[in-house]
Amino acid sequence: MKTLTKCLLAVAALSVAACTNPDRFGPGGGAGTGAGGGGGYEAGSASDPRSPAYFQQTVGDRVLFAVDQSTINEGALATLNGQAQWLLDNTEYSAIIEGHADEQGTGAYNLALGARRANAVQEFLVSRGVSPARLRTVSYGKERPLEICSDESCYAKNRRAVTVVTAGLSS
Repeated sequence: MKTLTKCLLAVAALSVAACTNPDRFGPGGGAGTGAGGGGGYEAGSASDPRSPAYFQQTVGDRVLFAVDQSTINEGALATLNGQAQWLLDNTEYSAIIEGHADEQGTGAYNLALGARRANAVQEFLVSRGVSPARLRTVSYGKERPLEICSDESCYAKNRRAVTVVTAGLSS
Protein backbone atom coordinates (compact mmCIF):
# COMPACT_ATOMS: atom_id res chain seq x y z
CA MET A 1 0.00 0.00 0.00
CA LYS A 2 2.91 2.37 0.66
CA THR A 3 4.10 2.08 -2.95
CA LEU A 4 0.63 2.90 -4.29
CA THR A 5 0.38 5.94 -2.02
CA LYS A 6 3.82 7.17 -3.11
CA CYS A 7 2.89 6.73 -6.77
CA LEU A 8 -0.37 8.64 -6.32
CA LEU A 9 1.45 11.46 -4.54
CA ALA A 10 4.08 11.61 -7.29
CA VAL A 11 1.38 11.78 -9.98
CA ALA A 12 -0.45 14.51 -8.06
CA ALA A 13 2.77 16.51 -7.66
CA LEU A 14 3.59 16.21 -11.35
CA SER A 15 0.06 17.23 -12.29
CA VAL A 16 0.26 20.38 -10.18
CA ALA A 17 3.74 21.17 -11.51
CA ALA A 18 2.46 20.92 -15.07
CA CYS A 19 -0.13 23.65 -14.51
CA THR A 20 0.87 27.07 -15.80
CA ASN A 21 -0.58 30.52 -15.93
CA PRO A 22 -1.82 31.17 -19.50
CA ASP A 23 -1.23 34.93 -19.11
CA ARG A 24 2.37 34.61 -17.93
CA PHE A 25 3.55 36.58 -21.00
CA GLY A 26 0.90 39.28 -20.61
CA PRO A 27 -2.65 39.36 -21.95
CA GLY A 28 -2.83 37.49 -25.26
CA GLY A 29 0.96 37.27 -25.44
CA GLY A 30 1.42 33.54 -25.04
CA ALA A 31 3.87 31.65 -27.20
CA GLY A 32 2.50 30.11 -30.37
CA THR A 33 -0.26 32.56 -31.16
CA GLY A 34 0.34 32.16 -34.85
CA ALA A 35 2.57 33.84 -37.39
CA GLY A 36 3.66 37.22 -36.03
CA GLY A 37 1.41 36.83 -32.99
CA GLY A 38 -1.70 37.83 -34.94
CA GLY A 39 -2.59 34.58 -36.68
CA GLY A 40 -5.45 33.77 -34.35
CA TYR A 41 -4.26 30.23 -33.78
CA GLU A 42 -1.83 28.43 -31.55
CA ALA A 43 1.20 27.03 -33.40
CA GLY A 44 0.98 23.27 -33.70
CA SER A 45 -2.71 23.16 -32.82
CA ALA A 46 -5.52 21.88 -35.00
CA SER A 47 -6.31 25.49 -35.92
CA ASP A 48 -2.76 26.05 -37.28
CA PRO A 49 -3.00 25.31 -41.03
CA ARG A 50 0.68 24.29 -41.13
CA SER A 51 0.41 21.70 -38.35
CA PRO A 52 0.03 17.92 -38.58
CA ALA A 53 -2.97 18.24 -36.25
CA TYR A 54 -4.67 20.49 -38.81
CA PHE A 55 -3.85 17.97 -41.54
CA GLN A 56 -5.37 15.14 -39.51
CA GLN A 57 -8.49 16.91 -38.28
CA THR A 58 -9.32 19.48 -40.97
CA VAL A 59 -7.87 18.14 -44.21
CA GLY A 60 -8.52 14.52 -43.24
CA ASP A 61 -5.93 11.81 -42.82
CA ARG A 62 -7.91 8.79 -44.03
CA VAL A 63 -9.92 7.49 -46.91
CA LEU A 64 -12.19 4.46 -46.94
CA PHE A 65 -12.47 1.66 -49.47
CA ALA A 66 -15.17 -0.76 -50.57
CA VAL A 67 -14.95 -4.47 -49.79
CA ASP A 68 -11.94 -6.11 -51.48
CA GLN A 69 -11.15 -2.87 -53.35
CA SER A 70 -8.13 -0.64 -53.60
CA THR A 71 -9.54 1.78 -56.15
CA ILE A 72 -9.87 5.43 -55.13
CA ASN A 73 -13.59 6.20 -55.01
CA GLU A 74 -15.47 9.49 -55.50
CA GLY A 75 -15.85 9.96 -51.75
CA ALA A 76 -12.08 9.95 -51.26
CA LEU A 77 -11.23 12.52 -53.95
CA ALA A 78 -11.84 15.66 -51.89
CA THR A 79 -9.78 14.33 -48.99
CA LEU A 80 -6.90 13.21 -51.19
CA ASN A 81 -6.87 16.48 -53.15
CA GLY A 82 -6.71 18.30 -49.82
CA GLN A 83 -3.87 16.05 -48.65
CA ALA A 84 -1.94 16.69 -51.85
CA GLN A 85 -2.37 20.46 -51.56
CA TRP A 86 -1.34 20.45 -47.89
CA LEU A 87 1.77 18.40 -48.64
CA LEU A 88 2.66 20.72 -51.54
CA ASP A 89 2.26 23.75 -49.26
CA ASN A 90 4.19 22.19 -46.37
CA THR A 91 7.30 20.72 -47.94
CA GLU A 92 9.07 20.27 -44.61
CA TYR A 93 6.84 17.25 -43.96
CA SER A 94 6.81 13.80 -45.47
CA ALA A 95 4.17 11.12 -45.03
CA ILE A 96 3.75 7.44 -44.33
CA ILE A 97 0.65 5.97 -45.94
CA GLU A 98 -0.76 3.05 -43.97
CA GLY A 99 -2.94 0.49 -45.71
CA HIS A 100 -5.52 -1.38 -43.62
CA ALA A 101 -8.14 -4.07 -44.18
CA ASP A 102 -11.07 -5.48 -42.25
CA GLU A 103 -10.85 -8.78 -40.38
CA GLN A 104 -12.47 -10.84 -43.11
CA GLY A 105 -10.10 -13.03 -45.13
CA THR A 106 -6.66 -14.42 -44.45
CA GLY A 107 -3.79 -12.46 -42.98
CA ALA A 108 -1.76 -12.74 -46.18
CA TYR A 109 -4.65 -11.58 -48.36
CA ASN A 110 -5.37 -8.58 -46.12
CA LEU A 111 -1.70 -7.61 -45.94
CA ALA A 112 -1.57 -7.52 -49.75
CA LEU A 113 -4.88 -5.62 -49.91
CA GLY A 114 -3.59 -3.05 -47.40
CA ALA A 115 -0.47 -2.61 -49.54
CA ARG A 116 -2.59 -2.03 -52.66
CA ARG A 117 -4.67 0.58 -50.81
CA ALA A 118 -1.59 2.42 -49.53
CA ASN A 119 -0.04 2.32 -53.02
CA ALA A 120 -3.24 3.69 -54.59
CA VAL A 121 -3.13 6.70 -52.25
CA GLN A 122 0.59 7.20 -52.87
CA GLU A 123 0.10 7.10 -56.65
CA PHE A 124 -2.76 9.61 -56.37
CA LEU A 125 -0.65 12.04 -54.30
CA VAL A 126 2.28 11.69 -56.71
CA SER A 127 -0.06 12.35 -59.65
CA ARG A 128 -0.99 15.64 -57.95
CA GLY A 129 2.65 16.73 -57.71
CA VAL A 130 3.84 15.41 -54.35
CA SER A 131 7.39 14.09 -54.63
CA PRO A 132 7.57 10.30 -54.27
CA ALA A 133 10.71 10.82 -52.15
CA ARG A 134 8.46 12.30 -49.45
CA LEU A 135 6.06 9.35 -49.36
CA ARG A 136 6.42 5.87 -47.93
CA THR A 137 3.86 3.07 -47.66
CA VAL A 138 3.27 0.34 -45.13
CA SER A 139 0.55 -2.29 -44.88
CA TYR A 140 -0.91 -3.45 -41.60
CA GLY A 141 -3.56 -5.66 -43.20
CA LYS A 142 -6.09 -6.53 -40.53
CA GLU A 143 -3.65 -6.14 -37.62
CA ARG A 144 -4.65 -2.61 -36.52
CA PRO A 145 -8.44 -2.35 -36.59
CA LEU A 146 -10.21 0.82 -35.46
CA GLU A 147 -13.31 -1.15 -34.57
CA ILE A 148 -13.59 -4.75 -33.46
CA CYS A 149 -16.91 -6.44 -34.10
CA SER A 150 -18.39 -8.79 -36.66
CA ASP A 151 -20.61 -6.19 -38.26
CA GLU A 152 -20.44 -4.21 -41.49
CA SER A 153 -20.32 -0.90 -39.61
CA CYS A 154 -17.03 -1.99 -38.03
CA TYR A 155 -15.65 -3.59 -41.19
CA ALA A 156 -16.28 -0.37 -43.16
CA LYS A 157 -14.18 1.73 -40.75
CA ASN A 158 -11.30 -0.73 -40.96
CA ARG A 159 -11.08 -0.71 -44.78
CA ARG A 160 -8.91 2.38 -45.02
CA ALA A 161 -5.68 4.11 -45.89
CA VAL A 162 -4.30 6.60 -43.37
CA THR A 163 -1.77 9.29 -44.30
CA VAL A 164 0.46 9.99 -41.30
CA VAL A 165 2.44 13.23 -41.57
CA THR A 166 6.02 13.10 -40.28
CA ALA A 167 8.72 15.74 -39.93
CA GLY A 168 11.59 15.59 -42.41
CA LEU A 169 12.21 13.49 -45.47
CA SER A 170 11.33 9.82 -45.36
CA SER A 171 14.16 7.37 -45.88
